[in-house]
Amino acid sequence: MKKIVFVSVFLIWMAIGVSAQDSGAAFAVNHYAARNFISGALTAAELDTVLQAGISAPSARNRQPWHFTVVRNQALAKRIVPDVSDGNVLIIVSAAGDGRTNGAEILDCALAAQSIYLAAQAIGLGSRIYTGPIDAVNRNLKGDLGFPAGHSAVVLVRVGKVRTVDAASSASGRKAASALVTYK
Repeated sequence: MKKIVFVSVFLIWMAIGVSAQDSGAAFAVNHYAARNFISGALTAAELDTVLQAGISAPSARNRQPWHFTVVRNQALAKRIVPDVSDGNVLIIVSAAGDGRTNGAEILDCALAAQSIYLAAQAIGLGSRIYTGPIDAVNRNLKGDLGFPAGHSAVVLVRVGKVRTVDAASSASGRKAASALVTYK
């Protein structure tokens, strides 16, 4: 399955004109949290690609503790992220527990969310990771969302169409590496 996801993402990437030699390094530093979402439904293939990336994410001891809840219902999505555009989906990553106390599950779910986030951008979609709404989701919406018994939301990823994929003008500024990295 991982090969299918990789091949799909690679072929789509090549179809939009990104050279295979430059794409990896450029993409690694040019992704961004989209803010310019527009209306437009994701295709089944796009949604499957980003979900497969999450499913294929690494996890501690390969436990794969996550469950993915895909929110396509726009009224429900707007209760979670009020400015969600029509056609955007929210992918909520949950795990057993209260969503706060087990560090391994939190990290595993974060890796799955990051994989979804990067896969969406690799195929020309916008993506953004949210943690702010998680407490409200866990307090008020678990039943509406149909989480598995004992699960709580850890993180969510918004995926949708964007006006442009322009990392340079859309990304917020970054601190210099010299302020963040220590070599010994």
